[in-house]
Amino acid sequence: MRLTQTKIPDVVIIEADVYEDDRGWFMESFNEARFHQELTKASLTLPKPFVQDNHSSSKRGVLRGLHFQRAPHAQGKLVRVTQGAAFDVAVDIRKDSATFGQWVGVELNSTNRRMLWIPEGFAHGFLALEDNTHFHYKTTDYYAKSSEGAINWNDPDLAIDWPKVMPLVINQKDQEAPRLFEIEGE
Repeated sequence: MRLTQTKIPDVVIIEADVYEDDRGWFMESFNEARFHQELTKASLTLPKPFVQDNHSSSKRGVLRGLHFQRAPHAQGKLVRVTQGAAFDVAVDIRKDSATFGQWVGVELNSTNRRMLWIPEGFAHGFLALEDNTHFHYKTTDYYAKSSEGAINWNDPDLAIDWPKVMPLVINQKDQEAPRLFEIEGE
């Protein structure tokens, strides 16, 4: 397992060891002890235990996000794509952070088998780049409707460089989400 810190050092790309032969391939997609060991080597905070797994399937052009959960149900997320491809985005919404308001975008797909670790304090979203994109994520807290929040995917202050995929399919709730500066007082 290899961790690569992004321009926001708390968000890391994870690449598992993949063993291939004439039968196909095998990878250990998660090992808590190794994950914690690699985070510790990078001087990063260890997450709370994962308590929930989620799985979605999206058509090409579906954009989901930017979603987050407030305390006391803030979530860290370990995300990956097992079929298709997605452009995955994490936005730092920690007001006391040196990288507040900055974003990281990474392509996750079934070929590169990369994962992204997004700690608590980040909004998260993704754009499906192919039909039938399967997105999996482990979370460090349970979903709680009373704690959910969202930031507009197209907030000009964030200026996320989303891939040019048309047509975009975005639900009404995500289209009407507030801008980052509108949630800063929460």
